[in-house]
Amino acid sequence: MKLILSSCDFSHPISRACILEHLPKPIEECRVLFIPNEKASTQKILSGKYRQRLRDIGFSEALTFIFDERSADSFRELPLDVIYVSGGNTFATLQKLRRCGFDKDLIRYVQNGVTYIGGSAGAHIVTKNVIHVACYDDPPSDPCFDDSGLGLFDGILLCHYTKEREAHYKKLVSEGKYTVHALRDGDSVVIE
Repeated sequence: MKLILSSCDFSHPISRACILEHLPKPIEECRVLFIPNEKASTQKILSGKYRQRLRDIGFSEALTFIFDERSADSFRELPLDVIYVSGGNTFATLQKLRRCGFDKDLIRYVQNGVTYIGGSAGAHIVTKNVIHVACYDDPPSDPCFDDSGLGLFDGILLCHYTKEREAHYKKLVSEGKYTVHALRDGDSVVIE
């Protein structure tokens, strides 16, 4: 299992370099499933916007799959090297994956050796719990929302860490429920 978690993924030069260093093969050879944030619609996916984004990063368009929750079954048995989940609203991204049942597939892929890249929301969802992110992302109005993360990372993250988030970080640490990792915008955590 390999996780590459950061606040800014490819948009920050330091985290980008870390990701490229830890990919299982050169980026242009990686078969990647990109899971866009909660704002993705079928129309946006079909527009080529996300394919262009991945091409700009360095992935080969021929080896790129763009996840659409409305057809989740077509993404369950792909020959992948990498799954990349970008930033957005942590709660909405997690809810999107759970609604279509792809949360279990994502866990299975990673446990079977697919490298996982998570940026901000994509990093938060693989942790033990996401409720602390409610200070920064709007939580769902559903009172039955399950705030547990996917549990692939042992602890929780505080992405986009700055001096302004120090009090929140200290509070989370003092509660002692989880190991807390603070990530500044250029920081990454790699779990192998």
